[in-house]
Amino acid sequence: MCDPPATLFVVATPIGNLADLSPRARDLLASVDLIAAEDTRHSARLLEAWEIRTPLTSFHDHNAASRLPELIGRLQAGDRLALITDAGTPLISDPGYRLVRAAQDAGIAVRALPGPSAAIAALSVAGLACDRFTFEGFLPARASARRKRLGELADEPRTMIFYESPRRLPAMLDDCVVAFGADRESALARELTKLHESLHRAPLSQLARMIGEGEEPARGECVVLVAGARGIQSGGHFADELLDALVGEGIGAKSAAAVARRLTGQPRRKLYQRALELNDQKEARNSQERRPPPR
Repeated sequence: MCDPPATLFVVATPIGNLADLSPRARDLLASVDLIAAEDTRHSARLLEAWEIRTPLTSFHDHNAASRLPELIGRLQAGDRLALITDAGTPLISDPGYRLVRAAQDAGIAVRALPGPSAAIAALSVAGLACDRFTFEGFLPARASARRKRLGELADEPRTMIFYESPRRLPAMLDDCVVAFGADRESALARELTKLHESLHRAPLSQLARMIGEGEEPARGECVVLVAGARGIQSGGHFADELLDALVGEGIGAKSAAAVARRLTGQPRRKLYQRALELNDQKEARNSQERRPPPR
């Protein structure tokens, strides 16, 4: 398929190893009229390594609104532009969608040159279920907002993929332990395709300890993957039905929550509170049944 003269190309670039730039991407980046990059200083090193001399312009969160008219104007004038990010596939945790959307609204063709993505690369080697997954990107920086979001994901049945900065990684893993449970299976991928690449698959509590105690350095690009809650049906009904059955058999709330946590992977605290509610409902029903009928 021939691309029209005015085209925006969304080009994936290496996440670490420069040799991962595809031959098609190299040829395209060398032939377009302009490359829009998240950080021109960072991207300049990639272009220099492959002797690509195409002009660069910045496009990021802080200048997207002011830069859009200029870029769309050049496309409307017939120029061919490439959009790249610091590393990996554009639009994954960056503002590139604004340019793609504006180009489409202006009737300009948009083409993808697929390639590296840290999220997919980490998922492919994590050893966690990958038939269904959800990409959550960066969690909120504020602790309270981060914990709230993790709590909302406690019942998520799919493998979850997060990006996190090294500085916030220890606190993020500690919050994951609270939200998902200490035994929830997880993986930490660091510096993928780079010299100090590492991958650890372990329960969340073990990953948190490794980072907290410095056994694994909190440095570089970090991808955290967390297994989905096991056995959860839509709305968490499986856990409710399990707890209801256990409480109905006379098992105490604490023991019922412990059994349910092992089978579903949901947080113990949440299950315990639900078991207490079910136990109260059971006692209310029993009390109603024991009450003598009115005369």
